[in-house]
Amino acid sequence: MEFRRRVGREGALKFLILWLLSENPRNGVEIINEIERMTWGWWRPSPGSVYPLLSSLSKDGFIVKMPDGRYQILEKGLEEIKEVLPPRKPRTVEDILNEIEGYISYLEEIGKDKISHYKSKVEAIKIRLEKLI
Repeated sequence: MEFRRRVGREGALKFLILWLLSENPRNGVEIINEIERMTWGWWRPSPGSVYPLLSSLSKDGFIVKMPDGRYQILEKGLEEIKEVLPPRKPRTVEDILNEIEGYISYLEEIGKDKISHYKSKVEAIKIRLEKLI
C-alpha cells in the first residue's frame, strides 16, 4: 500500500530512476535505454520526462550530477527508495542463484518456441555455468 500511495503522489519514473542509480551511476540516455530494456520495449520514457526529473532530483538532494555527466544516487535517494523497492543488485551468491532460477522458471513458462531464436546464447550460458561446477 505504501508503494501505491507514494507512486501515485510522486510518480513511478522517480522511483525507477533512483532504483537504477542505486545500481551504478548513469546518464540520462542510459536511464532511458535501461527502462526500455527492462520493459521489453513497452515503455521508453521521453527525454522531456527524464531530464527535468533528473534536474529536480538533483536540486532536492537525491542525486548528484558528476563531472562526466552521469548521475549518482546520494544517501537521501537511497533512503527514499529503500522501503518501496527491492535492492537492484543481488547481495549474495544465494540471491543471485535464486534470481537465475526465477528467470529459468519464466523462460520455461513462455515456452521453447518463444526462445528458440536465442538457442546459441542459452547454450553458451549453459557451458559457462557447467564450468563453474
